Amino acid sequence: MELADNNLARELAGRGQRRLETIEQALGVRIGVRGNVLTVHGPEEARSAALELLGQLQELASEGRMLEQTEIGQAAKLFAKGERPEIRKWLADVILVTSRRKSITPRSPNQKRYVDAIRNHDVVFGIGPAGTGKTYLAVAMAVAMLTRGDVRKIILTRPAVEAGEKLGFLPGDLAEKIDPYLRPLYDALNDMLDPGRLGRYFEQGTIEIAPLAFMRGRTLERAFIILDEAQNTTKEQMKMFLTRIGMGSRAVVTGDHTQIDLPSGQGSGLLAVRRILRGIDEIPFVAFDRTDVVRHPLVQRIIEAYENDDAAHAARHRAGDGA
Repeated sequence: MELADNNLARELAGRGQRRLETIEQALGVRIGVRGNVLTVHGPEEARSAALELLGQLQELASEGRMLEQTEIGQAAKLFAKGERPEIRKWLADVILVTSRRKSITPRSPNQKRYVDAIRNHDVVFGIGPAGTGKTYLAVAMAVAMLTRGDVRKIILTRPAVEAGEKLGFLPGDLAEKIDPYLRPLYDALNDMLDPGRLGRYFEQGTIEIAPLAFMRGRTLERAFIILDEAQNTTKEQMKMFLTRIGMGSRAVVTGDHTQIDLPSGQGSGLLAVRRILRGIDEIPFVAFDRTDVVRHPLVQRIIEAYENDDAAHAARHRAGDGA
């Protein structure tokens, strides 16, 4: 495979050829670099997949749109499974351009499906492990819709399980009590809006961040509402939240069923809601897995190690029951 010049080959390979190593590991091939020529060795099917992936990456690199190593790893794993996604399709979907001129786009086919589901449905569930972009993309969609005037306000909420939602027992005023539990939502907003604009939105009540307990008794119209960490809701809290939605509103519920912090014996509303709502086709559930993780490459491997340990523990438990 011949590239336009040596500089493009170096860009595609990455520092220490780490980008190519990521492709090699995912697809089981060996990639050689000599000047502006890449050679791929391995089984025919894997070699064909690697060449197609490299071709797509070459086109993106020539346009100055080189992917991060983590994103290349995600794409390579999809190619290894026999899928041949067109990477450009999800990268071309610019959800929002931040105040720092950063374009927020889906980084995997699953993220693209999630974003499209939010565009086309009033209630959407995003379920999967940490680092898959569930909350960040939902906040980006909320800011984009607010900027266009599609909604009048954004409401971000989480169950403050660590405090048992008994906020009166914590020191400080309301903001000081709830800040630790809502900080990830503030961080996402700070990444997308300049401080002055964000401050005005808070002062005007255009953006509101509050614990889930503060949603009770409200009807929310023309609002974009995000319930984060929904695995820590009870069945009753989930029902309360979903029945707050008024006309012209959009709701996104995100959570990870492997990270439930509720007291022992208390069922998760996130686990119950899929069974309860399974007959409502207008409410999509988008499932993420470790291949969608967009944090440090080690995060995928950490999640995989924990999944393997859980599976081994379950197998030992079943064997013990059988004995």
